[in-house]
Amino acid sequence: MSDPDREYDSAEENSEHRVDRRSLLIGGGLTAMAAVAATVAGSSSGFVERLLRDRFEELSPERKAEILDELEREYSRRFGRDVEVADTAPMEGVVFGYGLDIARCVGCRRCVYACVNENNQSRDPQIQWIRVLRMEKEHGIELAGSNAYYEPAEVPEPDAFYVPVACQQCRNPACVKVCPVKATWQEPDGIVVIDYDWCIGCRCCMSACPYGARHFNWADPVISSEELNPKTHYLGNRPRPRGVVEKCTFCIHRVREGRYPACVEICPVGARKFGNLLDETSEMRYLMREKRVFVLKEELNTQPRFYYFFAT
Repeated sequence: MSDPDREYDSAEENSEHRVDRRSLLIGGGLTAMAAVAATVAGSSSGFVERLLRDRFEELSPERKAEILDELEREYSRRFGRDVEVADTAPMEGVVFGYGLDIARCVGCRRCVYACVNENNQSRDPQIQWIRVLRMEKEHGIELAGSNAYYEPAEVPEPDAFYVPVACQQCRNPACVKVCPVKATWQEPDGIVVIDYDWCIGCRCCMSACPYGARHFNWADPVISSEELNPKTHYLGNRPRPRGVVEKCTFCIHRVREGRYPACVEICPVGARKFGNLLDETSEMRYLMREKRVFVLKEELNTQPRFYYFFAT
């Protein structure tokens, strides 16, 4: 019996056939990409070119600078104001960790809306990277019975406590493992990022994430010029296209410049903590030493860098 693979490997006998086959594949691929561009990206300028280029992390510094300049001009035209797109690199000797004091959280959701404003999340349809889960005190932490859509007259409620959930920035992220095109990865400072121009919208990462922390753009994101935060990062809060997955990045554009995430700054009761896990003098290391911290779904071995604790 003949081996089809051997037949196609013979350059002398099949060169003409292989050229025709290659042309067919290229033609079919470009046709498919054009269809995707029309239906998923609304035929946005440069869509096919972005599909064909290398992942951002593999580009030369010169090519990165060109892409950042192109994006800045594109966003500035779209929103009618100056927009900065940075690619600030991780700092040496820094691995970020997050702490949340459940005893202090009052469920006000100010963190949710600060995150939306800071990270240019779509207002219509609404996309929110942080979910605040209401739980019954008598039942304790019970994710299955939690309610993210509570609407009391005022908070905190006497019979409830609240557990905010966002990306856990896992050391062993299931989402990264399942991405078929390697559009998502973990940076040296622990932040799990997404290259939106490489994401194909298959949502495998959403299925793999046990925390429901990834969100898909089903429609063209709506952000007005007045709502836009013009200080952005390529791997973080820059405006995303339709048909990609997005998530919390610890406000990568802020923390890599020595600032706190927006949700930490806005919290009215100081329930949120943030710092360098490698720094013995940081607030996060103090919490790790002095408090009984825990992570969500520890049994899954995702090893989050997002720690919960009760200060009282």
